[in-house]
Amino acid sequence: MEKFLRDWRQDALNKAQYDSAIFIGDKLLAMTKDDHDAFWLAQVHFAAGNFTRAHALLAKQDLIASNSSCRYLAAHCLIKQSHFSDALALLGEHTPTHLFTSNPKRKIGRSNARAAPGRLSSKTPSHGDDSAAEESSNRRYEASMCYLRGLCYAKQNAFDRAKEAYKDALRIDVQCFEAFSQLVKNSLMSPDEEDEFMQSLDFGFIKAPGDDPDVEDEPADYVQYLYQTQLSKYRNPRAFNTAIESLSTHYGLEHNADIMLARADLLYTQCRFRDALSITDQILEDDKYNFAVYPVHLACLYELRKVNVLFLIAHELADTHPDEPCTWLAVGIYYFLTGKIADARRYFSKASMMDANFGPAWIGFAHTFAAEGEHDQAVTAYSTAARLFTGTHLPQVFLGMQNHAMNNMTAAEEFLKTAYSLCKTDPLLLNEMGIVLYHQDRLKDAAKMFTQALRIADEMDSDPVAWLGARTNLGHAYRRLRLHDEALEEFDQVLRDGGKDAAVFCAKGLIYLDKGEADEAARVLHEALAIHPQDPIATELLNKALDESASADIGLPPDGGGGGLDAEFDRFEQELGERKFAAKLRLETKARGKAAATAAVAKDKGKSAAKPGRWDAGGPDYNKRRAGGVMEMSDDE
Repeated sequence: MEKFLRDWRQDALNKAQYDSAIFIGDKLLAMTKDDHDAFWLAQVHFAAGNFTRAHALLAKQDLIASNSSCRYLAAHCLIKQSHFSDALALLGEHTPTHLFTSNPKRKIGRSNARAAPGRLSSKTPSHGDDSAAEESSNRRYEASMCYLRGLCYAKQNAFDRAKEAYKDALRIDVQCFEAFSQLVKNSLMSPDEEDEFMQSLDFGFIKAPGDDPDVEDEPADYVQYLYQTQLSKYRNPRAFNTAIESLSTHYGLEHNADIMLARADLLYTQCRFRDALSITDQILEDDKYNFAVYPVHLACLYELRKVNVLFLIAHELADTHPDEPCTWLAVGIYYFLTGKIADARRYFSKASMMDANFGPAWIGFAHTFAAEGEHDQAVTAYSTAARLFTGTHLPQVFLGMQNHAMNNMTAAEEFLKTAYSLCKTDPLLLNEMGIVLYHQDRLKDAAKMFTQALRIADEMDSDPVAWLGARTNLGHAYRRLRLHDEALEEFDQVLRDGGKDAAVFCAKGLIYLDKGEADEAARVLHEALAIHPQDPIATELLNKALDESASADIGLPPDGGGGGLDAEFDRFEQELGERKFAAKLRLETKARGKAAATAAVAKDKGKSAAKPGRWDAGGPDYNKRRAGGVMEMSDDE
């Protein structure tokens, strides 16, 4: 009868018929008074969502302190009820470091255990197998309790302790994917730290069942490949490509949603938005409610300005899944793209309140303040994101951008340096560092940063169009360094990759003026005005180029002879003297007296001093126009 009831209970549990499983499990426990039956009844209550009842049953049977499995289940019940302090008190803060698989003593013990069965009697191996199975089970529960401890720390905003607890879980049991997912999904480790931690894990602890030595190490490689696809795409692309190729060709995972999403994430970091979108479209066509895909999918739609598609997705998700944070992320992105910043902020905030660890919602919320020029509030929002997601460099990059916008160059440089310590291979970050250095007049360092950004973008096989800004900035840095040929080469490359741009033609015209080639400057400035006829910078530079060209055409060539520029200056001085003498005669004949004449002169001088000159009146506005145009024109001509 006991076996019959246990099979019935398990069958009902497998079918999610929780009422039947609870009914039968209760009768079974009343008959047997067995701890295992009590534990399984608590499991059924947990699966049914009766967390309080499950915890009370474990406490009534005095099972919480008996073994790790019951303690894990009780703590999990408390966490589901949001009693994080009580759960942490139950779990304790002690980490079982003796269970770390990287410990050499554990490896020696395992090797001895393999050699021992040959010397034991025929009954002993069965007992040894049971002990090994029980030890493995306890190890897994200990790792899971480390994972639960990390959840409690995260809810208490102790993210450093949460990260260590998750890492301890993986050190004990490398197959504890929940802990690995929390580390990666919440960006708790930097790309370099992820790579170092992966190398420290003992994947060799995973063995295939059986005695075939040729396949016993295969699961270790398989799990390592799976984990590698989930890591940051800014670090170690060779390992990522190897993992993807192996999983796709050897194990048939080419069309698996997680593998395809990893590819799309890589393409997104390369700014190849159309390619990434085609992959996410395939995933959602097969399973349109795979919410892990939506952050990358929505970001690609935003970059490609697909307003109608965003509207349809946001509308459908709001109807079918109003309890998902991704739903309100989609609504926020739609409003942000259409320029309704206040509505976007409201829905980004709603998504972040539904899931406090939802990074895209926090970044979108901060972007709304930046879009409106509310730099102080944007800094506060980005700082919150940086505190929540300590392993990603993006909040620090955005903080540097905001301080740059407020002209706080020192603070901007510090934030960007912090971001650089987290990730050294993001072209966006290197470009921003170069811009700050440029405005600090550290032109050689700025040129190095721009060059490094373009080199890494090329190594990543990134879309060249996405980095036209960095190439333009490099051209400006070369221009101010008087490396005219290099600057012209960069600007020509920008024009080839990105089409016509009036600002780039203005920059080329400025270079030709600096080289004394007024005719060539006039030609390219005419091209700028053909693109943007009202461009004030191009208009003013063209006037200057035409004046210089006309001045060069008047008079003799500047060959240093007597009829050259010196003769021209002599004629100018002579004409000026004649005009002064004529003016003096007119004043003398019209004078009413020396005192009156002096007063009149003084009065005229006062009027002329009060009247602004052309450059006094136009200078600041001109500089402002230049600063609003292209980056280089905020400094000097």
